[in-house]
Amino acid sequence: MKQSRTPRKGKSRQRQMEFPRHGGARKGAGRKPKGDVAGPSYATRASTPARHPLLVTQCLCAGLSSLRKRVEYEVVISAIADAADRDGFRIVHFSVQTNHLHYVCEAQDARSLTSGMRSLGVMIARRLNQLWRRTGQVFAERFHARALATPTEVQQALAYVLNNARKHGIIGDGPDPLSSGPWFDGWTLESAAAVRSGPEGRRGPQRGVPTAAAETWLLRVGWRRRGLLDWRAIPGGKAAQRARARDEARALDSLKRSLAAAARKSPPRRVDRGCMGAMVRV
Repeated sequence: MKQSRTPRKGKSRQRQMEFPRHGGARKGAGRKPKGDVAGPSYATRASTPARHPLLVTQCLCAGLSSLRKRVEYEVVISAIADAADRDGFRIVHFSVQTNHLHYVCEAQDARSLTSGMRSLGVMIARRLNQLWRRTGQVFAERFHARALATPTEVQQALAYVLNNARKHGIIGDGPDPLSSGPWFDGWTLESAAAVRSGPEGRRGPQRGVPTAAAETWLLRVGWRRRGLLDWRAIPGGKAAQRARARDEARALDSLKRSLAAAARKSPPRRVDRGCMGAMVRV
């Protein structure tokens, strides 16, 4: 029999059935930020040596009351005092701002840090919700933590935490009373003299020290080799000071323009003559 000379078509290939993919690495994947800027990563925290202090920040949800009010501050500091030293976790310094909190902590390991900060966050959230007569989330996101490995980093972190109010434009005569500054023993001689000569109200609440004593060498001794701190300094160096000066100049200029505009819009005063012919301004 003669074979057909008709050219054979290409061999048929079995197609693999494709299913829609969910998850995995792809463009736009992952948890979306709650605000304009993404918060701290939820990846597993890197283990840090117990000899390194940590700079920790907690941020409140938007729309809540300021933490720098007297009653709110009392609630926060009571929780800090209760959680300052427990299970290998120590809060050595702190600063209470309007919508966030700064701490300088020591932790035996990553698990101790997570456990300690979780306990502190729960206590603060429950007590604030009880004060505000509300329920729901208090802290907006996971706390941010950074290890401090050198004396310079520790010194800068201490200045950032204790003088954070000045960074945000809250300028006072003495250390921030809503921080651990009144109990801090690392101020320069001039700053310490100014604190001692000031009124009693500048020394913070009349209570025992609400924080734990430092145990790491960096936080006890090491940072002092880079120089003591001045409570009049603004964290961030000269760049932060220039930015603060620009903001103050803009605010002053805006105030002057608003006052000038209000003066232009105010109606002119009417002048009448009295019965005796004297000028009477109404």
